[in-house]
Amino acid sequence: MEKPTEQSWNEYSFAGENNPKTMQDRKQKYSKQNVKESTQKEMNHSKEQTSNEANSNEVIQQNQNEQANGEGEQTTAPDVAEAEPNEDLVEEVAEEELDLVAQLQHDLANTKDALLRKAAELENVRKRVQKERITLFEDARIQALQDIIPIAEDMNRTLEASASTEIDENFLQGVQMVASKFEQLFERYGVEPINQAQVAFDVDIHDAMLRQPTEDPAIPSNIVLQVLESGYKLGNRVIKHAKVIVSE
Repeated sequence: MEKPTEQSWNEYSFAGENNPKTMQDRKQKYSKQNVKESTQKEMNHSKEQTSNEANSNEVIQQNQNEQANGEGEQTTAPDVAEAEPNEDLVEEVAEEELDLVAQLQHDLANTKDALLRKAAELENVRKRVQKERITLFEDARIQALQDIIPIAEDMNRTLEASASTEIDENFLQGVQMVASKFEQLFERYGVEPINQAQVAFDVDIHDAMLRQPTEDPAIPSNIVLQVLESGYKLGNRVIKHAKVIVSE
């Protein structure tokens, strides 16, 4: 609070020389006025400080915004630069990708060809093994039939001989029963007899035991005149050649 000046006190002294009460009132008036002025100055000072702080805050905020904008521009600049790659680099990458695709296609074609070859080889091996297995079974069956055929032929010769010989009826029926079972066995395994006469001689199924001229001039040569022993075949394979007499 400001103190009264010397001139003010003189005025108070001059007025108060003749009227002390007036002097006292004036002192009170000036005191109140000084207090009011001091309070007003303090309020003005406070407003100025507040205004200065607000301006400082605005300046700080503006600086922060400018700094943030600057950082945003710096952050955006690389993105823009990245959005525009080098054309040479793009072409080089594209060529590398094309080369890689071509190499992969080549490898795929080679692998596919190798797999197809392996599959074909495996199929050939499977067929060969299956054929060998079938051949082995047929060979075993033919071998067994070749061992059985002589017994069956002996039974048939026994029956032929019994036609001119007195044999016990029960014994003959037993022999006929055994011979019938041999015939059933041959039918079940698909064995076909070779016993036809008056057919062309075939070296694959016939075995010529004798050649003789014929009484009938109409019969040409190389004709089976008589079957001495029947032959047998299983499918296309001959188990036993037929023994025959052929015409000259």
